[in-house]
Amino acid sequence: MSLDPARRVVILGAAGRDFHDFNTCFRGDANVRVVAFTANQIPGIADRRYPPELAGEGYPEGIPIVPEAELESLCEREDVDEIVFAYSDVSNDSVMHLASRALALGADFRLLGPRRTRLEASVPVIAVSAVRTGCGKSQIARWITRRLADAGWKPAAIRHPMPYGDLAKQAVQRFATREDLVAANCTVEEREEYEPYVELGSAIYAGVDYGRIVSAAEREADILVWDGGNNDFPFVRPDLHVVLVDALRPDQVDTHFPGETCVRMADVIVVNKADSATEEAIDRASEAARRLNPAAPIVLANSPVRLEHEQAVRDKRVLVVEDGPTISHGGMPHGAGYVAAIRAGVREIVDPRPSLTPGLKSVFERHPHIGSVLPAMGYGEEQISELRRTVLASGAEAVVCGTPIDLAALLELDLPVARARYGFEEARTPGLGDCVDRFLATLDGPTKGV
Repeated sequence: MSLDPARRVVILGAAGRDFHDFNTCFRGDANVRVVAFTANQIPGIADRRYPPELAGEGYPEGIPIVPEAELESLCEREDVDEIVFAYSDVSNDSVMHLASRALALGADFRLLGPRRTRLEASVPVIAVSAVRTGCGKSQIARWITRRLADAGWKPAAIRHPMPYGDLAKQAVQRFATREDLVAANCTVEEREEYEPYVELGSAIYAGVDYGRIVSAAEREADILVWDGGNNDFPFVRPDLHVVLVDALRPDQVDTHFPGETCVRMADVIVVNKADSATEEAIDRASEAARRLNPAAPIVLANSPVRLEHEQAVRDKRVLVVEDGPTISHGGMPHGAGYVAAIRAGVREIVDPRPSLTPGLKSVFERHPHIGSVLPAMGYGEEQISELRRTVLASGAEAVVCGTPIDLAALLELDLPVARARYGFEEARTPGLGDCVDRFLATLDGPTKGV
């Protein structure tokens, strides 16, 4: 048994909210000793340490990050008093199974809420969240960013964390050019989120220490756009909170944590992908959202898919590479790339499974719902290499890329690559644009964009 009088805590995470919750609620608290983080969802993020430069006083060696599978042995070894759950897009059943594991060990199980963990910005904040990964948050966040710039504001985006490398170096990150992405050695998943903002000509911030990140962003911007990750609630208190519901998944409005929380918090609810769903599914998604939050207006949005260089893949044997998180823990069998390939009239969709490398084969084993597409798993150099080898070994004549990055350049492919991009458009008016404009009308107006 430990002789340390401080309350001994383990934080369950996935290299994101876990670090934020530590920074906002536990760092510097002499009455708490965080003995470890655990890691899940993202490969290769365990067996590191949260560095002492970020952990602060009391943690001269940092804090170990161990696999979640080792929770029982960790808690017994460290005499843990409390287990804090701090990651997202997990089924409600799975959260309660983890709670049962914690209680069986004699520990308390805890969820930290928005009031305890959110930061305050000195400028207005529009946040975009969702009920599940893959609802279309980022294209709507970018659409809002463009709308703000067109209205004379100087926006900056802040992305939910994706710190998969050197955590100390990633404390505060700002991306405004492709050179910034290269210098930071961004993974495929990071590029999927940051590169479209660079193409848009807007700065995007991310990292680990969001107190410092928000301070940096608000020094150059007069309004912030929170671009959420998975289905998490925002790290910064929003003045306008936009939450997406997926019309293609109408039965998942209240099934995954903390997506239901986001719907209940929403100022505006967007039922997205209305152009791909049936009227019956749209109605079910809308009714499910309305039951949880009767006060928020519900608007419909389309998520049209546009395929660049369509002629390069027409009537060819095509491998479809999709956004990794959407296809893996997001639970979708395919995404924009598959839809675009079918519409383009490809001769055949090549099944990647016969040519998978061992690392990518394990992804399919963990997520058996994945269809005949290849998720762009690239959390490190080895996975990027495996992705390239799988593409080349597939025998495909061309690639349809459903991720928002320049995959051909990243993987140095000689094959023709056509990029599929999800967009955003109002399905009905008044819609989201009207909600955003009415919110902006309540503000004093831009100060740094003029």
